[in-house]
Amino acid sequence: MDVALLRHRLRAPLLLLLALACACATTKPQPDALEVKDLKIEGTDKVSEGDIKAKILTTDTPWWEPLWPFDKGPSYFDPNAWQADLRRIERYYQAQGYYQAQVVSNTVKPEGKEAVELVAQVREGEPTRIGTIELSGMEQLPDDHQRRVKAELPLNKGDVFLEENWQGVKELLQGRLRELGYAEAEVGGEVQVDVDTHLASVALQVQPGPRYKFGNIFVATDANPQVAPKRIIEQAQGAVRKGDWYSETALAEAQARVFGMGVFGAVKVNRGGPDREAATVPVVVDVREAPLRSVRLGGGLGVDAARQEGRVLGEWTNRNIFGGLRRLTVRGRLGYAFLPSIYGVSTGQENSKSGLIFEATTEFEQPRFLFRDLRLQASLNGEKGLEQAYSFVGGRLRTGVIWQPHPDLSVFPAYNLELYELKGRVGANEQGIPLITLGCRNNNSDDPNKPCAIQLSYLETTVEWDRRDDKIEPRAGYYAALSVQGGGGPLFGDFTYIRLLPDLRYYQSFGLEQRLTVAGKVRLGTLIPYRNKKTGQRQSSIVNRFFSGGGSSMRGFNSQRLSPQVAINPADPEAGTVPIGGNSLFETSLEVRYRITDSIALASFWDTGFVGAESLSLGGRNALSNSLYHALGVGLRYITVVGPIRVDIARRLPIGPPLPVEGAGYTYPAGGTCFGLGSKKSTYAGAPDGLCTFQLSIGEAF
Repeated sequence: MDVALLRHRLRAPLLLLLALACACATTKPQPDALEVKDLKIEGTDKVSEGDIKAKILTTDTPWWEPLWPFDKGPSYFDPNAWQADLRRIERYYQAQGYYQAQVVSNTVKPEGKEAVELVAQVREGEPTRIGTIELSGMEQLPDDHQRRVKAELPLNKGDVFLEENWQGVKELLQGRLRELGYAEAEVGGEVQVDVDTHLASVALQVQPGPRYKFGNIFVATDANPQVAPKRIIEQAQGAVRKGDWYSETALAEAQARVFGMGVFGAVKVNRGGPDREAATVPVVVDVREAPLRSVRLGGGLGVDAARQEGRVLGEWTNRNIFGGLRRLTVRGRLGYAFLPSIYGVSTGQENSKSGLIFEATTEFEQPRFLFRDLRLQASLNGEKGLEQAYSFVGGRLRTGVIWQPHPDLSVFPAYNLELYELKGRVGANEQGIPLITLGCRNNNSDDPNKPCAIQLSYLETTVEWDRRDDKIEPRAGYYAALSVQGGGGPLFGDFTYIRLLPDLRYYQSFGLEQRLTVAGKVRLGTLIPYRNKKTGQRQSSIVNRFFSGGGSSMRGFNSQRLSPQVAINPADPEAGTVPIGGNSLFETSLEVRYRITDSIALASFWDTGFVGAESLSLGGRNALSNSLYHALGVGLRYITVVGPIRVDIARRLPIGPPLPVEGAGYTYPAGGTCFGLGSKKSTYAGAPDGLCTFQLSIGEAF
C-alpha cells in the first residue's frame, strides 16, 4: 500500500476517474479523411518492418482500437505525409548501412469508401561494411591515455556500417578524452562509402587540446540569496577539488551534491572559460532557490482480500529553521482500515474488524554535523495501528547520523527506542491471540484480552547504494541496501536479537523509446533471537518479525498472509487464521513492464516467497526447497505524477506445502479456489489462503 505525497492537492481516485473519462474520448476525424486500415512494408529481410514503422509518421489503425478506451482513435491518411515517409524509409535504410536500398513501388488501395490500405515495396540491396578505420590526432598523448581512449570502440573492420555507431564512437572518444582532463577535446572525421564495393572507409580526427585541472568555483544565484554561497561551494568541493584533473563525471557529481541540499528548485554545474596559461578550468554553479517552507497534502488507498484502507496525508517542512539549513519536518497520516474488507465489516462478518489508524512524525536534521558529508538526524514518532492478529498503540525515538560521501551512497547508523502496547484482538467480538504468541506477557497473565507492553532498544545501521534513474518509477539502474539491527543486551529492552535484511533490485529498459522494462528483485532476511526478558525464552516480538504478501512483496498472497499462522479457533477451521510473522524471509520478483502509451502500461510478473518460523539457513530445507511459493500474474498501470496507480492479479502455482498453522487439533478447511472458481480441497500450496489475489495500490511493487 504505497502512498505518495503531492506538493498541493491530489485525490488519487478522482484523478484516475478523470483520466479514464478523458481517455475514452476519441479523435474526431477530419472531413473526407480516409482511415488507414492496414500498412505493409514488403521486401524487408535484414531490417525489421516494425523498426521502420516506428520511424515514419503514417500509422495504421490497430485492430483493438474499437475495444481500447485509452487509444487516440483511428489513424487517417495524409498523402503528403505518406510521400515524405517513403523518403524516410530509404533514409532509415541508409542509416542501417543499406545505401542502395530503394522503395521500388507504393500502393494506396481503397478499402470501401472510408478507408485505404497502404503497401510499400522495398529492395534492400547489399549492406555496406567497414573496410578501413583510421584514427589520428592522439600521437602526442601519453601511451596510457591513448590505450584508455581507444579501448573497445564499437567500430570494427568487417562490421556493417551503422550511422548510429559512427556518431556514438565520436561522442565516446570525446567523452573519454574529457574524463582525462582534455576539457576542450573535439572529435570529427568523415566516412567515404564505395557503393560498388559496398565498403566504407572511416577516418576519425581527434583534437585533444591542452589538459586542464579544476580551478576556482563560482556561484550564480538569486539576487538576495538565503543560502550562503560558501555553503554551495562547500558541497561542490565534495566532487570538484581545485588542482584535480578536469572530469565531466566530477561536474555531474557536484551538481547532484548541490541539488541534494534540498533547497534549490534548479541546479546546473558547468565549466567556465578555460585559462590556457594556467591550464585550469573554473567551475560555475548556477542555482535557483526553492521556497524554504512547503506544505504537501495527498492521499492513498490499498485494496486486497485481506485488508482495505484509505489514507490522507500532510507534511510541513521548514528547510532553514534556526538558520544553517537545519530542517524540521512534521508529517501526519490519518486513515481508516477494514480487515478483511468494507463489505465484511458492514455485514458483520465473523472476525472482521475496522478502526481508525494514524501516524505522526516530527523529524529534525542538522547538516554538516562535525564535517561536510555528515548529517545529524533525530525523529519522534507516534502511531496507532490495526493488524490481522493484533491492534497496537506506540511510538519510536530515533537518533543517528547519515554519512553520504557520494550522492548515491548513504550510511545511516542510529539508535532506536520503540515502545508498544499490543492487544491480541482479532475480530469485533474481542477474540484474542495468546500474548505469548505475540512475544509478550502481562503480569504473568496470558489473557489475550489484556494489553501487553513491548520495549525494543536497538542499534541499526542501514547502507544504501541507489543508482536508479527514478525512485518513483525506475526504468534503469540498480538499488542495493543492507539493514543490520542489534537489540537488547547492554542496550536493555525486552529482546536480545540480531536482524539482517539485504535488498537488491535491478532495472533495464529496451527498445528505441525504452518502453519495455525488465525489473528484478531479491530480498532476504533473518532474525536471530537470543532472549526475551519477560519470558526467559529465545523468542522474537511480532513487531519486528518478517511478513510477506501484498502489493509490494509476494503478490501470490494477500497483505501479510505469507507467514506462519495461528488458528483463531482450532476446533472450528472455518473461523480462519491470522499471520503472526516469522524469523526468516526470502523473496524474489521478476517483472516485465511495457508502456503502451505515455499513460498506460501493462506488466507480467513471477514472484516467489517464503517466511519461516526459524531463522534463515540457506543450506536448509526451510528457505529454498519445498517451502518456497511461486506465483504468476499480470497487471495494469495508469501513470500519474505521484507514480502508477496499479492493479495486479496473481495466481499461486501448485508448488509448496500448506502454510504452517499453530493450534492443537487444527485441520485445514476446504478451499483452494481462484476467486471462488474451481474445485475445493483441504491441503494445497499456501492453504488455507485462496490461490488467486487482486491488489489495487499506488506506486510500483519495487
